[in-house]
Amino acid sequence: MDTPRPHSLIPSYLYSSSSLPQKKKKMVVAAGEAAPLNLIIGAPSEGGYNIKMYSPAHYAACAVGGSLCCGLTHMAVTPLDLVKCNMQIDPAKYKSTSSAFGVMLKEQGFRGFFRGWVPTFLGYSAQGACKYGLYEVFKKQYSDIAGPEYATKYKTLIYLAGSASAEVIADVALCPFEAVKVRVQTQPGFARGLADGLPKLVKSEGVSGLYKGIVPLWGRQVPYTMMKFASFENIVEMIYKHAIPTGKEDCSKTQQLGVSFVGGYIAGILCAVVSHPADNLVSFLNNAKGATVGDAVKNLGLWGLFTRGLPLRVLMIGTLTGAQWGIYDAFKVFVGLPTTGGVAPTAVPASAT
Repeated sequence: MDTPRPHSLIPSYLYSSSSLPQKKKKMVVAAGEAAPLNLIIGAPSEGGYNIKMYSPAHYAACAVGGSLCCGLTHMAVTPLDLVKCNMQIDPAKYKSTSSAFGVMLKEQGFRGFFRGWVPTFLGYSAQGACKYGLYEVFKKQYSDIAGPEYATKYKTLIYLAGSASAEVIADVALCPFEAVKVRVQTQPGFARGLADGLPKLVKSEGVSGLYKGIVPLWGRQVPYTMMKFASFENIVEMIYKHAIPTGKEDCSKTQQLGVSFVGGYIAGILCAVVSHPADNLVSFLNNAKGATVGDAVKNLGLWGLFTRGLPLRVLMIGTLTGAQWGIYDAFKVFVGLPTTGGVAPTAVPASAT
């Protein structure tokens, strides 16, 4: 005899799994009790999979997927990130993307393009685990608070609130690694990597020096992540609704992962534009001891603050974000979870019967 499963108020389309095999479940109602009204949007079925939706194992799997997708992709684009950071720090020396690559290749050789890959990998792995894992947690919690009608009607606000909440915490994990990474990448001779760079930075500026860039980091990452998740969820929904004639439920897993990559790439372009001024600030403040936001604006100029290194960052973040969503959803499929996003259902009024 089947046992009743607890329901969640989170809209089912947030975890659409209609293309995956599912088992039908029976609703068990005790004698003398009235059958419940169909007002609550239940969690998707897990079918024969081992991971139960909204369980600790589910959130842990999302955290592992987030760690993999962020750590691996950021490490892969280390050369682009290194050139971007140096263009932001020393615009007089690195006048354009092409000249920056040439100057760095001449001065540091090919190996120089991979300076700082260890703090990059570890920092963004920690950040990705918090970001993706906690996003799933907050998205469910905020949907439960809103209720089925408002969770569907104001789904974008839930995406924004959930991603912002997750990113605030994730950046606390990232900030020390980011501080070391920027020093290693923009100050040749400062340190070889994380192992010697971290203690050197702590000795020079104290533990507080690792977090002096936390506010600009929030200024860069929180808008970035809000755009990343909210635009991705909505773009994927529009792709399934308007660009694919058959709909998500008839798409193969490979097709769904392709949609995740395309949606992620478009979202990444939007992310880069929104967060770029703060990215320039983070690089400047972490590079110069005792520097202030005013110093950064004076050095880069207001126009430079918004545009310096932007084309390279659009290329880097677009590719990176598309790959992240592809890897993340591929991992979710691997462990038996549905891909992220889908077509939203029509909102059901709470007073409906």
